[in-house]
Amino acid sequence: MNNLKNNISRYTFYGIILGLVLRILTIVVQIGLNYIPFTLNSVIELHNNDLSLYFQDAFIPLMFGIMGYAWAVLNNNSKNRFKRELESNKTRFKNINKFIGLLRSKESNFEFSFDDMTDELEDSMIKLKEELSSRKEEEVSRKFEDEQRHWISRGLAEFGAILRENSDDLDKLSNSIISRLIRYIDAKQAGFFIIQEPEGEEKYIEQIALFAYERKKFTDKKIAWGQGLVGACILEKDSIFIENTSEEYVKITSGLGKANPRSIFIVPLKTQEGDVLGAIEIASFKIYEDYERNFVEQVAESIATTITTLKNNIETNKLLEESREQAKELTEHENIMRKTLEEMRDLQLEAAKQSEEFVSFTNSVNHTMIRAEYSKEGILQYANTKFLEILGYDSNSEVEGKNITEFISMKDRLWFNNIWERLVEGGNHFEGDMKHVTKEGKDVWTIATYVSVRDLEGNPEKILFLGIDTTDAKKQSLDYEGQINALIHSSIKAEYLPTGEIIDYNKRLYETLGYTKNEIVNKSIFDFIGDDEVDSFKGIWANIVKGVPFEGQIKRKNIKGEDVWFYGTYSMVKDMYDEISKIIFIGSDTTEQHLMEMQNKKQTRKLQMQEDELKQSKVQLSKKLHESREEMKNQFREIETVKLLHEKTLEGMLDAIVTINQDNNIEFFNKAAEDLWGIPKDEVLGRNVETILSSEHSELDGDYMGVYFKSNIEEVLVSTRKEVYIVDKYGEQSFVLMTLSEAGIGLRYRLTAFIQRIEVELF
Repeated sequence: MNNLKNNISRYTFYGIILGLVLRILTIVVQIGLNYIPFTLNSVIELHNNDLSLYFQDAFIPLMFGIMGYAWAVLNNNSKNRFKRELESNKTRFKNINKFIGLLRSKESNFEFSFDDMTDELEDSMIKLKEELSSRKEEEVSRKFEDEQRHWISRGLAEFGAILRENSDDLDKLSNSIISRLIRYIDAKQAGFFIIQEPEGEEKYIEQIALFAYERKKFTDKKIAWGQGLVGACILEKDSIFIENTSEEYVKITSGLGKANPRSIFIVPLKTQEGDVLGAIEIASFKIYEDYERNFVEQVAESIATTITTLKNNIETNKLLEESREQAKELTEHENIMRKTLEEMRDLQLEAAKQSEEFVSFTNSVNHTMIRAEYSKEGILQYANTKFLEILGYDSNSEVEGKNITEFISMKDRLWFNNIWERLVEGGNHFEGDMKHVTKEGKDVWTIATYVSVRDLEGNPEKILFLGIDTTDAKKQSLDYEGQINALIHSSIKAEYLPTGEIIDYNKRLYETLGYTKNEIVNKSIFDFIGDDEVDSFKGIWANIVKGVPFEGQIKRKNIKGEDVWFYGTYSMVKDMYDEISKIIFIGSDTTEQHLMEMQNKKQTRKLQMQEDELKQSKVQLSKKLHESREEMKNQFREIETVKLLHEKTLEGMLDAIVTINQDNNIEFFNKAAEDLWGIPKDEVLGRNVETILSSEHSELDGDYMGVYFKSNIEEVLVSTRKEVYIVDKYGEQSFVLMTLSEAGIGLRYRLTAFIQRIEVELF
């Protein structure tokens, strides 16, 4: 109370003082506005002029004093009200803290008095209590569900590892799964059943694994199709769960025998596609929850998938074995391929010597070869000068727009139409001798090549014709061929290397000497010369190798050691580099004549006449041999064309072909290789073989092609077919059959791989 009085007196005094100060300031302002000196007389004079100022002097301090009094009273009431509210809030906060403490104690059903609480606060606290109670229940439920999910996930991972480790042995897989399953789900007994479908017999269900009380049991149980719980489960493709089974019921229907469990759970081994491969039967003294049964069904589905994969692998192995058998049957065809590879290797040897000339040849094709381009409909669109010259036309205007049939003989149109249809459809190119017709109707022979030119999408766009005029050579070749064949059949013929080894011979040679065709292989000319004449014949042979032809009679030894007399001519043959490539002998067996000469000298004249005839024949033969040599020179000049044609042949082969040089740089990469690796040839030609056979892929399972397909390694698997794998541009692994062929001249070396895809169909 004293504080209240003191506050009232103080605030009233402060109000009066504040009013006086404001009044004095007002008077000072008025005097200043009237420009009157501030003195007591000026103040009195101002009041006398305006008597209301006396009232203001008393009213303003009094008014501020009353305001101070009122402020003191109001301030005191506010403080008292604040104190009461503060005490009430303290009590309320204590109750709230007590309520929070009870909530923290995890007690959800406690009693609490909400006295001194507002209705809103009481409702909020009750809702909070209910919400926390609900959350605790949800947390318990969620924790239980998490434990179930963890149990299922751990089990699936564990059984997945078992399936991966035993994916190649069904017996081991079934025993491992059953033994681990009964321990994981706390079962006492479990059986593993598989559907068996013997060929020519009715299918049945066989128990291949049985575990009871954590021990493996050995049993040989077979269940007739559709019988018992196991049969019903497999037929219906659905799980069977029986609780609290009776002993008699189990004896009658259970596939496990006389056990009396509380529950029987039979799960079909069903794949995602719905195929049933068998079943698992579980007996336990506990009743399984839904999540446990769902877990077993998921494991059963994984088992079914693994068994399906296992069976597919067995079938695949069977197919691979059949494929190997088929590969053996193709061995004979490999001999033909080897021969072809040897011929190609010979061509590569010649081509390697002339590679620089091929570049200039390519640039001058239009000047040296007949060339024309046709639409798919057979309409000529372009012809070079050589085409016009050979076929007797003056300008392109005479031939453009004509159909190709106008340049083909009527006799050849039927078979040529078949070739044309194949080219238009994108088939293999044509190469070979072809007869064309000139403007005047005369025949012109060419070595012709017709090729389908494709657009960027690989579709045939037009047909390209390249040819070489061989009319004169063809006529001479036919004539020479007839003459040579007649000569070969009527005379003894043999070809030797400059060192004397036989490289070719006809039938009359080895029959005259008494050998078989195989016995004369790898023989030398010196093997048929008697010891008493070896030295003299070596001198003759040395002159022949130097370029001096020999004509005369030579004594040889047959297989029995008897003397055989040959009369003939030894002539050397030079290659396109003017070097001796071989020695040719053409002659006849004169043994009988020689014996007759020794026995009967009277026939000397007749033999002399025969000798003159032989000499005459020799002159003619020398002339023909000279012409043959010229023919061979022309043929060597055509090797350039043959090389180009062979490259086009390889380009069109279905097997992928890749050639690398001594520096492991890629020099040839055909269309099939582009498809196999998925890489255009422009990105690999001239680059290291690592571009397509990176060494980083060699750690995969199997033999990596990059290990074997390299130049200058210790052992190259030449002419041996080997199964290897490659990795294409997209990282896909493919298994292929690889055959290697190598060729080398001096420092130049080429290694070629012929690659065949391995395709296996699964039924």
